[in-house]
Amino acid sequence: MPELVKTMIRDVPNFPKEGIVFKDITTAIKDPKIFKRIIDYLTNEYKNQKIDYIVSIESRGFIFGAPLAYNLDAGLVVIRKPGKLPADVEKVSYDLEYGTDSIEVHKDAIEPGKKVLLIDDLLATGGTVEASCKLINKIGGDLIGVAFVVELTFLNGRKKLDNNVNIVSMVKY
Repeated sequence: MPELVKTMIRDVPNFPKEGIVFKDITTAIKDPKIFKRIIDYLTNEYKNQKIDYIVSIESRGFIFGAPLAYNLDAGLVVIRKPGKLPADVEKVSYDLEYGTDSIEVHKDAIEPGKKVLLIDDLLATGGTVEASCKLINKIGGDLIGVAFVVELTFLNGRKKLDNNVNIVSMVKY
């Protein structure tokens, strides 16, 4: 099944900047059968884990987080860019290639000790996901796994994640 999904992901050269080959998932998710296979794959990976919350990262993580939360009978929590959430937030800043960025989550989004699965569309260098893991820990969540549809293994993003957390990626490049 992952190989079929991989054939549906389009390469876009020189996006978002020169020298980058962007892995475009929109060509996969526009096909309802492929989109269903992605969600079914992720659901099957975690169906016996009794997860309380799916935490998804803005913005493409939302695409997979909502149906996964539904399938796993879990709540959905969103991590957003600064200034997008209406209530009190926790914030984590992280380094980019040139400068820094930040992400936020509501302070009361996860009760302490609740089991959390973090989902995003793609793991590249790992900066955003590492910051998201820190946010989950900061508000008391018990991070039991991190899942991706696509992983760019040559960028070594896994190295930024805790070795004790289960990492699942459906398609690897």
